[in-house]
Amino acid sequence: MANCQVVVSAHYVADDPTNCAPVHWPLTAQLYLPQAWVTDPARRAKVHVPTEVAFQTKPALALALIDQAQAWGVPFAWVVADAGYGDNPTFLHGLEARQLAYVVGVSSSFGVRLPDDVSTAALVPPPRPQGRGQPQKPRPAPLYTAKAILEALPEAHWQTIPWREHNAIVLRKQFAAVRVHWATGGAQLSTSHHRVSTGPEGWLLGERPVPGDRGEVKWYFSNLPEATPLHRLVELAHSRWPIEQFYEDAKGECGLDHYQGRRWDGLHRHLALVMLAYSFLARQRWMPTDPVGFFPLWRASIVPSSPSPSAHVALPRCRLMAHRDQPDCPVPPHAKLTK
Repeated sequence: MANCQVVVSAHYVADDPTNCAPVHWPLTAQLYLPQAWVTDPARRAKVHVPTEVAFQTKPALALALIDQAQAWGVPFAWVVADAGYGDNPTFLHGLEARQLAYVVGVSSSFGVRLPDDVSTAALVPPPRPQGRGQPQKPRPAPLYTAKAILEALPEAHWQTIPWREHNAIVLRKQFAAVRVHWATGGAQLSTSHHRVSTGPEGWLLGERPVPGDRGEVKWYFSNLPEATPLHRLVELAHSRWPIEQFYEDAKGECGLDHYQGRRWDGLHRHLALVMLAYSFLARQRWMPTDPVGFFPLWRASIVPSSPSPSAHVALPRCRLMAHRDQPDCPVPPHAKLTK
């Protein structure tokens, strides 16, 4: 329960995991509207919620924001999200249907099946019917929790890996990864039950403090290929932190938390202005004296469908997202700016 206005937001983060201040900026955001509001016409009218806005869960909103980013031609290679999205099977199905690579946080109870068990279950022939009752249906492979799988690993599987320096301190923890299928529904249910699903094989990544240190145990799941090195999984799993930095800075510097309105359109206009201001500050912060060697997205040589060879995160339809300063460009008339 959140006694406030909750938004789902999407952000671009450069693939520079060892940098303590990687290039990043917000892309878009949308207010999460509880179902009680969606089904209340009087309340909707009072706060000017558009008639076409229907109820969407936060994972569904997140997928919609990803679709919007793709439609805009935003170049990205991975989706990273926290456990509020990673624990949602519909969200994972949505990413896989879009053929997107991802690394998501998950909770300790996140369900997985072992690849050997899945292969064995697929080879078991259906049981022969006995008597007049309904024939027994095939069962899925055993279901385990992420916590149980990682706790059962031998100590030799855990490696101490540093991934970034922060305030002159090298951040390091212990990590272990094992190949699993994300899954729902235990073996007591049949494979045809609506609660039973077995996703593609991927990496279950565990994180724990180095012996002698204090900290949380965390879990992640990724659909990256089997050849992905452990340190690469760690880097991507920890690439979400600039988003937390955005919310802190946007509240402290750009007035994100100063909105006191009660209208749908007002909130989204406020979000747009805050994100625009933040993006301007980000551009000023990361723009070097010589822009030639700067981050590829701001090079003047970037053209549609022709990304820079060094833009490792770029996908087809890459386009210029921010132009260099153009003091002589024409400004629309005052009437158009204030319309």
